[in-house]
Amino acid sequence: MKGLLDFFRFASDATLVGLLGGFLLLLALIALVADRRRLRRKRIDAVGWVPWTPIFLMGAVVGVSLLTVAVKGWVAG
Repeated sequence: MKGLLDFFRFASDATLVGLLGGFLLLLALIALVADRRRLRRKRIDAVGWVPWTPIFLMGAVVGVSLLTVAVKGWVAG
């Protein structure tokens, strides 16, 4: 546990931004799968309450943007 805390404490800004971008892309992937499940449901009247499409779009756009910034930081050193 201490090693993980030290990793986050001493990680560069680019690494932290990259981790956040990766997390948001994972969230976008989960939202995409959930939206596909909702579209292919058996009972058409069993609608859900979670807006999966906007969650996917926001997660994907912000995640890719953060990863782009992180890669620029890693390349710059």
